[in-house]
Amino acid sequence: MTRYQTVAGVDLAIEEEGAGRPLLFLHPGEGLEPHRPWLDLLARHYRVIAPWHPGWGNSALPDWVGGVDDLAYLYLDLVAALKLERAILVGACFGGWVAAEMAVRNTAHFAGLGLIAPLGVKFGGVLERDIADMHAVSRDAYLALAWADPARGDVDTTTLPDAELAAIARGREAFALFGWKPYMHNPRLRHWLHRIDIPTRLLWGAEDRIVTPAYGERWRAAIPGASLGIVPDAGHFPLWEQPETTVAELTRFIDTP
Repeated sequence: MTRYQTVAGVDLAIEEEGAGRPLLFLHPGEGLEPHRPWLDLLARHYRVIAPWHPGWGNSALPDWVGGVDDLAYLYLDLVAALKLERAILVGACFGGWVAAEMAVRNTAHFAGLGLIAPLGVKFGGVLERDIADMHAVSRDAYLALAWADPARGDVDTTTLPDAELAAIARGREAFALFGWKPYMHNPRLRHWLHRIDIPTRLLWGAEDRIVTPAYGERWRAAIPGASLGIVPDAGHFPLWEQPETTVAELTRFIDTP
């Protein structure tokens, strides 16, 4: 079900399914489409709340919103507006970056944090590339970096209606706005990851070449008590490429006392 809510003056489109314990899901730079079997799988166990980020889908992008810190505060306000308690915060790719920015600020409403191949941190030196430049390669090269099987991520855009094409273009423009400079990271974030004080599970596709499992290990070491799981036969989007395995990993983490 899609519903709309205004938070801090921003009109958000929100997908919501399921019942039970709340799970706030923050989507990758690719958005929530074109298919999302993982949402139905998670909704069997939890009340899944998945907002479209400002600039993606039908969510508004006011001219004063332009940084990931804006998104972090926006979603903390959303959590307060929804009166969520002991919620699980899950973010993938770009959404994982946003989730981490939220968690270093305030975890009062959350009981656990799931980060699926998050962007947002640079651990290497000035000349080292921790995060592949997704905007500087061809579509075929991008698919080879992002998917264990590039055919799984290939979408025939010639078959899409104009409205969907416009939404894709709008989302890509917003992705660049939030992550262009410095590229897909906040130079200060890694210095604050020690503030994350709730159980944290990192999940990584074994064949992720956007941010490799070695980068995931750096995240694990930076967050107190965090654990890292590897999803076989998956690249940067394990929820899309291996939804059953990835959701099983998440539910095991969430439901373990």
